[in-house]
Amino acid sequence: MAKVIVNGVLCIASVLAASLLLPGYGELGAHAANASEDRPPNVIYILADDLGYGDLGAFGQQHIETPSLDKMAEEGMRLTQHYAGSTVCAPSRASLVTGKQPGVVQIRGNYELGTFLDEEEYGQMPLRPGTETIGTMMQDAGYKTALIGKWGLGGPESYGTPNKQGFDYFFGYLDQKQAHNHYPTHLWLNEERFPLDNTYLDTHQKLPEDANPNDPASYLPYKREDFAQQRLADDALRYITEHKDDPFFLFLSFATPHASLQAPDADIAAYAESGFVETPNLGGGQDYMPVQNPKAVRAAMISHLDRSIGDVLAKLEELQLDENTLVIFSSDNGPSWEGGADLAFFDANGPFRGYKRDLYEGGIRMPTIAWWPEKIHPGSNSDHMSAFWDLMPTLAEVAGVDSPETTDGISFLPTLLGETGQKLHSHLYWEFHNNNGNHAQAIRLDDAAGQWKAVRLYNEGQRENPPVELYNLKVDLAEQHNVAGAHPERVAQILALMKSSRTRADIDSWNFDYWPQSD
Repeated sequence: MAKVIVNGVLCIASVLAASLLLPGYGELGAHAANASEDRPPNVIYILADDLGYGDLGAFGQQHIETPSLDKMAEEGMRLTQHYAGSTVCAPSRASLVTGKQPGVVQIRGNYELGTFLDEEEYGQMPLRPGTETIGTMMQDAGYKTALIGKWGLGGPESYGTPNKQGFDYFFGYLDQKQAHNHYPTHLWLNEERFPLDNTYLDTHQKLPEDANPNDPASYLPYKREDFAQQRLADDALRYITEHKDDPFFLFLSFATPHASLQAPDADIAAYAESGFVETPNLGGGQDYMPVQNPKAVRAAMISHLDRSIGDVLAKLEELQLDENTLVIFSSDNGPSWEGGADLAFFDANGPFRGYKRDLYEGGIRMPTIAWWPEKIHPGSNSDHMSAFWDLMPTLAEVAGVDSPETTDGISFLPTLLGETGQKLHSHLYWEFHNNNGNHAQAIRLDDAAGQWKAVRLYNEGQRENPPVELYNLKVDLAEQHNVAGAHPERVAQILALMKSSRTRADIDSWNFDYWPQSD
């Protein structure tokens, strides 16, 4: 059993009494209990975008102020071994939403349709009709369901839009390319465009050669006023207030600190006295737009996210919903240098190796916090090994319903509640398919001998099966010492798991067919 640490003390006792059982929810009714209302708990799942394990104060950040999330950790539980569904947006979110592990999930890469232009906004590869999602599951359990924020699993008029995939209400970005811009011309309200007070902005342009990079006036052409992330935050507060009398499931999916470095002036100004030594980002390509003070802007984006989450928790307390609402916070993948982000300065991946697009720990291990007053013990930490595909069965258990048979996940609610009997994964598996033809596989498993992490990096040009890299995270958290040569039996086990953990994907580029199949 994984350990739960509460203020430095190992705890394995249940924190719930049998007297909390409610009629109508079976043996799991205790998880749905509320002292004053005969209704199942609300659930709010909050997802950041490209936020690294080390980007929060509660996980070691030294340069960015995150008081709300730090307080959330103090009042709840840090999950220190919780993993994303992938190391880029769409497949990670597909795993989260469908409860499927990366080797069998429908969407295994960023498959882009259309362009960045408003008139060519077609989104990404959509989820299929009839897909079981966390939205459809919670609808069937009697919940009002909403997605506020970034989607990326089906563009306009496709069969993958949130309203067709289990969410009664949607407000946000359909196309994740549009979410590269935090001051877009529009968001989407259900399946209709919702205009914002911004003129169109090309987020992939360079500072003109005749512009002075040290003059603030040079950056005025890239300024807009209607910050989409604030719109999302405000709508979340409205939604919670309007549904305070209904059991609701809110998936709140912010797009920060992803891609273009953009934030309101007031948030940036808060870091004016930070002492950051800044080098202007001149923009263009993967550097996105010109930014005079990229460190301050990235910090401001994360602080804005933090404040928005603090407002959500405060609203729950104001409406007296806090003790009947489970809130989970995480990020979709590791931090990205895109937009000119200085990840080394911020130590954004914490103690881990790798970033976004890596299957090393820094690309997939997420800063995760669970908060549920009077249910989750404050100040607790768990090293239970879990992943995005575990969310579906966890929410099913919270709601008091059966988890879909199609899920690959295991509920981690016993861990959150400090109960015994937590079931464990035999292993976790990932695969990543990059647009440049390079691919990767990874395995995570534990036993008495160590916490094993294996990574296998493919290069299409070589057309041969690469070796397995093997690391023992128990003694090598930063994955610096490949010990594959000393553990041939372990490598053989991992090769078998890498082969058995996947099925053939619909998209040829999401398969490994051009390598010999002997292993």
